[in-house]
Amino acid sequence: MLGFRVTRRFVKDLLEVLDEVVEEIRKEEKAYPYAEWEQKREVVKERLRNLPEYVREAVNSLSIQKRAGRPKKVDLEKRVMLFLFARLINKSNRDVEELLELFEPLFGIKVSYKTIERLYSDEEVKLALHNLFILLLKDEGVSGDFSGDGSGYSLTITKHYRTNPKKKSKDFRYVFRIIDIETGMYVGLGYSSRSEKDAFEKAMKMLKSMGVKINSISLDRYYSTRKVLRMFDAETAIYVIPRKNLSKIGFDWLRVIERIVESPYRFLKRYFKRNLSESGFSADKRRFGWLIRQKREDRREMALFAVGLWHNIFAVKVMR
Repeated sequence: MLGFRVTRRFVKDLLEVLDEVVEEIRKEEKAYPYAEWEQKREVVKERLRNLPEYVREAVNSLSIQKRAGRPKKVDLEKRVMLFLFARLINKSNRDVEELLELFEPLFGIKVSYKTIERLYSDEEVKLALHNLFILLLKDEGVSGDFSGDGSGYSLTITKHYRTNPKKKSKDFRYVFRIIDIETGMYVGLGYSSRSEKDAFEKAMKMLKSMGVKINSISLDRYYSTRKVLRMFDAETAIYVIPRKNLSKIGFDWLRVIERIVESPYRFLKRYFKRNLSESGFSADKRRFGWLIRQKREDRREMALFAVGLWHNIFAVKVMR
């Protein structure tokens, strides 16, 4: 515990110290180790080779009751692989339908673009993808040290989330992704049609539903509120910078301020691990685009969940 009273003036002075330390940390940034990245790409190739086995295990772990009506023409394992293929190439459903003519020997099926679109609301596919997400994390391991950030995806090609000054619009959908700073894999995914904050709460709910222990987490200043701090237990080290207009200190903020006072440099080094979240979003949008083509809300959510899943398959963490 701090041996003195923390005032608003003290917090203001402390933030000025952090601004000075930020400049020191930026000077220490090193060039990206491309050679190491090339070596670790072999891990990605191995995951891709094993993907059919992962999918088979994810499907076999489900217990699905038979429903009345006509059975589906394509079994669940092939539906999951087809859905993943459609999301990977990031093309329209009609384009995927045409490509399947070429890849028919590989998939062994021919389907229409309507069938592909229905996969985005297929509950069995959704359950299998969730199992696949967990299997990948189990194989890689979870460190408990995370970073989190939110972003938006556009529903129309004329608007881009990054360059839109308002950030809030009916033309955007919001995601929040919690990333493991040791593996570069997402461990929690949230989606919302309302706001980034709502997506954040859903990502946290997913993380807790899997029983994952959070040792530490770094968050953007946008999440610098007491409400957010209270979502974590006392054992979690939270790395978030207080806002300059912080009015009430309280016990929740004291834990953060104590960590800053102890070592501003070490605090900021850990805080800036959240840059991994920004890099993740950047890579995801380059590979899978920033546009959502689906019209139904549940299908939009499924499309963006798949982006997080593919991110984990391609994840390569290179230490800098």
